[in-house]
Amino acid sequence: MAHNRTPLVRPGDVGRVVATYITSVLALALADAVLSGLRFSSFQQLLAAAAVTLVVGALVRPLLVVASAAIGWLAVLLLAVLGQAVILAVALSLIPGVEASSFWVVLAAAWIAAGAATIVAWLGTSGTPEAFTAALVRRTRRRRKPVDDPEVPGVIFVQFDGVPFPVLRWQLMAATLPTAGRWIRDGGYRLVEWTPVLPPTTPASQLGILHGRIDGVPAFRWYDRALGRVLVSNRGPDAAEIERRATNGRGLLADGGVSISNLFSGDAERSLLTMSKLELSRGSAGTRRRVAWYLARPDGFAGSLFGAVAEIGRERFEARRQRRRDVRPRGHRGWLFAGMRAVTNVVLRDLNTALVAEEMIRGTRAVYVDYVDYDEVAHHAGSLRPESLAALDRLDHVLACLEEVAASAPRPYRLVILSDHGQSQGAIFADRYGIDLAALCSQLTAARVEAVEQAVEGWGRLNGLLADLSGGDSSRGRVAHGAAVRVQRHSAPPTVTTSSDLVVLGSGNLGLVYAAEEQRLTMEEINERWPALIPGLVNHDGISFVGVMSTEHGPLVVGPSGIHRLSDAKVTGDDPLEPFGPLASADLLRAVSMPEAPDLYVNSSVDQDTGEVSAFEGLVGCHGGLGGWQGRALLLAPPDLVIPEQQIRGADELHRVLVAYLEQLGQRTGISHDTGGRVTTQQPGALPRQG
Repeated sequence: MAHNRTPLVRPGDVGRVVATYITSVLALALADAVLSGLRFSSFQQLLAAAAVTLVVGALVRPLLVVASAAIGWLAVLLLAVLGQAVILAVALSLIPGVEASSFWVVLAAAWIAAGAATIVAWLGTSGTPEAFTAALVRRTRRRRKPVDDPEVPGVIFVQFDGVPFPVLRWQLMAATLPTAGRWIRDGGYRLVEWTPVLPPTTPASQLGILHGRIDGVPAFRWYDRALGRVLVSNRGPDAAEIERRATNGRGLLADGGVSISNLFSGDAERSLLTMSKLELSRGSAGTRRRVAWYLARPDGFAGSLFGAVAEIGRERFEARRQRRRDVRPRGHRGWLFAGMRAVTNVVLRDLNTALVAEEMIRGTRAVYVDYVDYDEVAHHAGSLRPESLAALDRLDHVLACLEEVAASAPRPYRLVILSDHGQSQGAIFADRYGIDLAALCSQLTAARVEAVEQAVEGWGRLNGLLADLSGGDSSRGRVAHGAAVRVQRHSAPPTVTTSSDLVVLGSGNLGLVYAAEEQRLTMEEINERWPALIPGLVNHDGISFVGVMSTEHGPLVVGPSGIHRLSDAKVTGDDPLEPFGPLASADLLRAVSMPEAPDLYVNSSVDQDTGEVSAFEGLVGCHGGLGGWQGRALLLAPPDLVIPEQQIRGADELHRVLVAYLEQLGQRTGISHDTGGRVTTQQPGALPRQG
């Protein structure tokens, strides 16, 4: 695993050096043109002078990061420009052949070159993790105010979206995550695995983690019979409806917490970039104010600008490398995804970190934030590919940043790291078998099928960012609102018409087949209406089993040569669940019995040697069904927070563990539960009830 070690020279550093050098050459050429008293006798002299600028910039750059934390960028800029100008004036006077009428002409030329080069280096420096951290720490120290209960520690819950437990453990063994590794090695942190139940996908897990409920979410998106339309969990109105059905007012963040960049709020007092709380017509003034601070500063602007451009270039290079090496399995990675990756893995990551730091400045008791970097790249590149693992290195920088900010916050903070599910890898179903699930169902039934198989997870994150920035009368708000509407329109599922017989959806390697009716069909009714459908599906090479409700036998799993009755685990023939372990039966019993469950759950085949699955949407890395590492999530907690000895199973159980953390630290003492499910305040002296 030594090849995963962090390189000494990063591509971003090389880019900044080249940009500084080119800028210096152009700036000196400009000085030569506009200053009558300055003349270079050859182009080689110009290149040599630019090299001096580059060397000076390299010497000054580390000092800029250190000085920015103590002085501020305006003072640093002036000092650096003037300092380099004097140095370059001396340097230019020593280069043979440079003709200058006076020292002041040389000094003026040096100012032009040094000013341009320093601004580029300054912007480049602002984009580094060190400078970004320095800016946040400086802001924390300057704006920190006392809190009423400084003795009560706060908790920052950091979700590494989609990171499997084995992947993080391997990266720790390879020493590519120095911050997390130091926490475990020197700080006594414990890394354990927890198991999300079916479906292992963000909406189901986050609803369980934040609200303690795992029922009612059969997949990332599904056909809602009561509403007669498809619900997509990362669309604002749909996320709000899902949360409305699940919440009892006692979510993880109910005691003055803050939700940042999540699908659901956890009953937080304030929610930023949270899908269930977006109001597309108005947006969040609080979020816009914080984003304005982030973008107004060079460490925000430059980090986004340079980082986004670098991320697009990195993605295009990595996609081309996959094609050149004929890496398989692989999916299409175009310019659209490159732009999406730049937003989620640079702009959104830095913005999330800035927002968390702002809450730590305020002394907020609990914050839950979702970082989607790994998940976004792994979906398109593969869960074990180098670019996906590199995203974890950048998330480790985030942990280092939050650790430094916490050291200056008005209350002590505990950092708890977790993932909501894992990730499995494999060829896309349609690529491997030449037909997608909707077309297969159409062939087997001759029915009119509405397909909902487009990958939309990344679009929802972009829409959430734009929607929360929209609103108000400003031109920026109107532009953001218009962009959010266009993104939402692009990512919206097709409307299910009355002429459709079946609705087929893909959620990772889990397919959902619904009859477009108000009532769920049983196996007997499906066999009567479409007798070839279930046999045709289970005998397809790319499908391992089908989950269905039977009038006579209750919930069943049907395989190519056997049936597993879920109510009592009775198997007839070959057990279709045998490859998925002893817990699969209980998972499917709960899932198939859910009122929201489809008429047919369809799970892709799983390669028993490699663990590869086949997604029913256009993703190489996926999650949502059974097979591979998608059901292996992680929890990394400090030593004073108790992790149960028995493995955590289900996001609702993890919710109880995290609530116990808050109670252990002295939070949630004012939350009680009445018969109506509302949050009430404890009377003085009353004993707090178990959360």
